[in-house]
Amino acid sequence: MIEAESFELFVRDYQNMVFSTAMRLLANEAEAEDIAQEVFLKAYRRFAELRDSPTAGGWLKKVATNLSLNHLSRYRARWSFFSEMRAGGGEEEIEYAAPEDLREEVARADCREVVEEALQTLPAAQRVPLVLFHLEGLRYEEIAEKLKVSLGKVKTDIFRGRRALRRKLRVQLAEGV
Repeated sequence: MIEAESFELFVRDYQNMVFSTAMRLLANEAEAEDIAQEVFLKAYRRFAELRDSPTAGGWLKKVATNLSLNHLSRYRARWSFFSEMRAGGGEEEIEYAAPEDLREEVARADCREVVEEALQTLPAAQRVPLVLFHLEGLRYEEIAEKLKVSLGKVKTDIFRGRRALRRKLRVQLAEGV
């Protein structure tokens, strides 16, 4: 197989995971696409190492996370931290077993989509720590270090983010989404 074709298959295998990682952190489709492209440019440069590596997916996710966080920190002035606002306004990444019933799987997919949409509406100061904690599996201390904020702020933002997410989901469920 030609190198270009091999890399194209590699991109197809991982593009959704890379884009989803960036989208969850950035909540902006265009910015997430830019980050995903940057991730795959880095992967192309290291493709000889990554091609057959069993840890390629983890490497790509880590690069997508770091590039997204770097992007957010460059534009930190645009962030409005929840703790600095007067009023405001995680989904856990779960692997599901193969569905026994198609209706059951459709209901789960709908539920995940509703949670993802609600997560995207949270302010960055809440969304980013929630994603890093629940989806990336980072500890509070690691999140504080990456975001260059205090441990207390991370705990507060995650608590408030969960509460805001819960409220948004209740409203969506009450509206019959």
